[in-house]
Amino acid sequence: MKMAIAVVLIVAGVLALVYHGFSYTKERHEAKLGPIELHVDEKEHVSVPVWAGAIAIAGGVVLLLADRKK
Repeated sequence: MKMAIAVVLIVAGVLALVYHGFSYTKERHEAKLGPIELHVDEKEHVSVPVWAGAIAIAGGVVLLLADRKK
């Protein structure tokens, strides 16, 4: 179980360092005027700080090393 968490932390940390965050689309407005439908989608971007990615990688490595010692 610890090894799986460690791998997830390392992968998430590397992705955070490579992509600097993630984007998602959220539907905000919808209007129906007879046969016409209007949709307005907003694209949001969430930034992940470099230090958070580095801490995730370091935490994953520590968990991997702790799991090997036992």
